[in-house]
Amino acid sequence: MIIALLFAVTFHEVAHGYAALRFGDPTAKLAGRLSLNPVRHLDPFGSVLLPGLLIVTGSPILFGYAKPVPVNLHNLHNRELGTFVVSIAGVAVNLALAIAAGIVFQGITLLFPQMVQGDAMALLAQALFYFTLINVVLAIFNLIPIPPLDGSKVLAVLLPPQAREAYERIGPYGIIILVVFLMSGALGALFTNIIHPITMFLVGG
Repeated sequence: MIIALLFAVTFHEVAHGYAALRFGDPTAKLAGRLSLNPVRHLDPFGSVLLPGLLIVTGSPILFGYAKPVPVNLHNLHNRELGTFVVSIAGVAVNLALAIAAGIVFQGITLLFPQMVQGDAMALLAQALFYFTLINVVLAIFNLIPIPPLDGSKVLAVLLPPQAREAYERIGPYGIIILVVFLMSGALGALFTNIIHPITMFLVGG
């Protein structure tokens, strides 16, 4: 699960950086962050301690984050469209990876219906299931419109100027709001009602 998480957050961050590059901002590229090597993106807390804590405490969801890739919005050719695409790129890649992993998982279980626990194919199927689940978690969680999650940037671009200005004022309090959200039990409801159904649909369950 940890390995699946590391690669999922790596693809997520690289997607942000590559989208920014396509819109004219080379900041992530110059910083060496357009790499699929997870080590370049590790965040000590978000990539190691937080996932480990969730596993130890028996959390129904495993998630974490990498160091955000540096993006200079002033370099973007079309700032509004560029901001939207850069913000949604990570979510889009996680959804694409979840769909691809789910399809391969279904193919394996169809071709090898009598898999025995511990077999190579059973281990591969388990890895694909976790990779599907974690990518769905990252996609859905990052769509929550609470700063600094990607969903907040997407929503800000879509709002009219006056509403956007008012919405952006909550930015400094985003982490506090996010912690309250996580402690409220909303994460469990999110898993039960959205994340789990989507994951089971993708793996054919």
